[in-house]
Amino acid sequence: MTTIIKAADAAQFLALVPRLAGCRPVRSLALVPFGGSRTLGVMRADLPAADADVDSVAATLVGMVCRVREADGLALVVYTDEAYGADAGIARGPLVEALIRKTDACGLRLIEALCVARDGWGSYLEDGSPRHALDDLADDDLVKSLPGDLRAPLPDHIAGAALPDVDLAQRERAAQALRALGEAVEAVCAATGREPAAHTDLARLDPQALAAACALDDLPALFEDALRWDPADLRPADAAAIIWCLARPALRDVALVQWCTGIDIGDAALDAQLRWQGGEDYPAALAQHLWGEGERPDADRLRTALALARHTAALAPRDVRPGPLATAGWLSWALGRSSHAVWYVERATEIDPQHGLTGILAAMLNAGHLPEWVFERPLPSAT
Repeated sequence: MTTIIKAADAAQFLALVPRLAGCRPVRSLALVPFGGSRTLGVMRADLPAADADVDSVAATLVGMVCRVREADGLALVVYTDEAYGADAGIARGPLVEALIRKTDACGLRLIEALCVARDGWGSYLEDGSPRHALDDLADDDLVKSLPGDLRAPLPDHIAGAALPDVDLAQRERAAQALRALGEAVEAVCAATGREPAAHTDLARLDPQALAAACALDDLPALFEDALRWDPADLRPADAAAIIWCLARPALRDVALVQWCTGIDIGDAALDAQLRWQGGEDYPAALAQHLWGEGERPDADRLRTALALARHTAALAPRDVRPGPLATAGWLSWALGRSSHAVWYVERATEIDPQHGLTGILAAMLNAGHLPEWVFERPLPSAT
C-alpha cells in the first residue's frame, strides 16, 4: 500500500527527506526523483571534493535519476557542514548549478534545489537566497502524522552498518566450532573416499560439528534453513557452517544466488558451479544477479541473509572474517544501501586487501554502479 504524505512547503519537504531516505544525510547530496507530484524514493551520494569536476559528477548523478522508472522530475538537497553563505552564493553553488543544467538537458522538471547548512537552510532558486532557521525543519505536527516506521530516521547514513556486539566468549565458541567443523569435514571426506584418509577417529568428533559437516552435503538446504535461524542466537556449530561456506567463493556465490531467489535456483547454481569446475561455461542467467541484473530479488530474503552475514562476521575469527563481511557488503549493495556496502568493503580490505569479492564490490561502488532493480520500485511517496 502506498503512503501519501503532503508537504505544504520547502520546510516540510526537508522534514520529510530524512524519513524517506531512512537516515539523516550528512555531508551528502540527496536526489529525490518525482513521478508527477509524487516522490519515487531518495538517492544519497557523498558530496564530492571541492576540486571535483562538477559537470562529470552531475552527469553521473542525474543519469542515475534518469534510470528510475516513471521519473520525470527531480528535487535535490545539499547537506553540508559548511556555513550557508548568501552574498557570494549559497554553499556548493557550482555543484548545484551543474546539476540544474544536467537536469534540464535530460528533460527532467526541476522541482526544487535546497541547501541545509550548519547555520541555516534555503533554496538555490529563491530570489536573494535568504537563509532560514534550522528550527523551521522540526515540524512536529508533520512528523506525528507519519507512519511509525518513518518517524525516527537513523542518525546518519552509516548508522546501522556496524557489526552486532558479541562478547569474547561467543567469538571463542564460534572459533572452536569452526576448528571442529574443519576436522569433521576432513574426516567425512576421508570416510567417503573423497580425500586421503584422515588421522581422525569419527567417534571422537564433536557430534554437532559432525552434523554440521554432513549438512554441507546439501548446501541449498543449509542455506535455506539458515534464513529461518535467529541470527542473534546462533548455535556455534551453525555459525561455523555459514562462516566456513562464506569463506569459500564458490559456495558463497551459490548462497548469494539462492538468497536472491529460492532453493530451486540454489540447486541449479550449485550444479552449475560443479559443472564450471569441470570445464563447462557458467550459465549467464544464473550469474546475472551477482552483477545486479535480472529480476528484482526478494527483499525480505536479502534482509534476512544480511542479518545472518552481519552476525557471522561479528563471530568469525579475523582471518576468515572477510568472507561474511564481503557477503554483507554485497547484500547491502543489492538492497540499495551503498554507504553500508562501502563500510563492509573497508573493514574486509583492512584484513585482506586481495580478497576477491571485496575487490569486485569496491570497483562497482567506486564506479557508482547499482543493481538494475533499485531503480524499479517506487518507495513511500510525498507530494
